Amino acid sequence: MEFQLDQALAILRRTPIVVNELLRDLPDDWVRPNEGPDTWSPYDIVGHLIQGEENDWIPRAKIILEHGVTRAFDPFDRFAQFKLSEGKTLSILLDRFALLRQQNLEELTNLRITTEQLAKRGQHPDLGEVTLAQLLATWTVHDLSHISQITRVMCKQYGSAVGAWKEYLPILTR
Repeated sequence: MEFQLDQALAILRRTPIVVNELLRDLPDDWVRPNEGPDTWSPYDIVGHLIQGEENDWIPRAKIILEHGVTRAFDPFDRFAQFKLSEGKTLSILLDRFALLRQQNLEELTNLRITTEQLAKRGQHPDLGEVTLAQLLATWTVHDLSHISQITRVMCKQYGSAVGAWKEYLPILTR
C-alpha cells in the first residue's frame, strides 16, 4: 500500500482510543510488568508514545517543511519516558497522550500538506535523508507496532496460565 495521508490519519486518530480502552483502570499486574531486562511495560509504552508526541513527529515534520535537508532533526531520546513518567498514574499518562495526539493531528491538518510536500526531504541524524511521507508513515507504523507490543506483553502475563494451549498461541512463544 502506498502512503496516503488520509489513511494514516485514520490510524493515528484511533491509537489513543485503542490504548485507552485496552489499559485504563486495569490493575498494575496487567500494565506494569514487562518481558524482562531492557523491555517495556504497557505503562512505559504509553510514556514513550507521549515523548513521540512532544518531541518527534510534528517537530520533525516542521523541520522538513521549513529547512529540508539543511537542518538535521534533533535527536530523540527513546528512553526519556522512564524519568518523565515517574510518579504519574497510568490514567494521567493516557489523558496526556490523548490530548497531545489531538493537538498534533490538528496541527498536522492545519499544515495543509500537499503531495509535493510529502516528497520533501529532511535529514535524520542516523538514517540520513528521509521524506515527509516516510516520517508520517513511520508515525503510523510506530503506533501499530506499540499497540502490538502492549498486547504481546499483556499476553505473556498469562503465559503459564494457559497450560497446554500455549502450543496454539504463537504470541507467547515468539
